[in-house]
Amino acid sequence: MPFVAIVTVLALLQFFYLSFQVARARTRYGVAAPATTGNEVFERHFRVQMNTQEQLMLFLPSLWIFGAYVSPLWAAALGVVFILGRAIYAAAYVKDPKSRALGFALTILPSFAMMIGILVWAIRAILIGAAA
Repeated sequence: MPFVAIVTVLALLQFFYLSFQVARARTRYGVAAPATTGNEVFERHFRVQMNTQEQLMLFLPSLWIFGAYVSPLWAAALGVVFILGRAIYAAAYVKDPKSRALGFALTILPSFAMMIGILVWAIRAILIGAAA
C-alpha cells in the first residue's frame, strides 16, 4: 500500500496548492475574507478548490478501500489519473469554465471505477462467503 499512501499525499498536496492559489487570487483581486465573490477570476480559483474538496470526499475513501481489497497498484494508477485530471481541470476552469470537461472526466471516472470495483469485490465476497 505504499503507492496508495504516496498518491494520497500527492492528492492532498495538490489540494494544499489549490488552496494557496485561492489565497493568492484573494490578494491579487482584492477579495477580502470572508467574501467568496467579487472578482470572476478569484471565483474560478475558489470554485476549483471547492470542487476539488468535493471530489476528494469520493476519491480518498474509494482509493483506500479499493487499494486494500481489490488492488493497491490499480488504486495508485487510478489515483494518478485523478491527480492529473484535477490539474487539467484546474487549469481549464481558471482559463474558461466551459473547457473543464476533460479534467472533470479524468477526475470522476477513476473514482467511479474504484467504487464499482469495490461493489463487485464486496458482492463477490458475500456470495462466496454465503456459499461456504
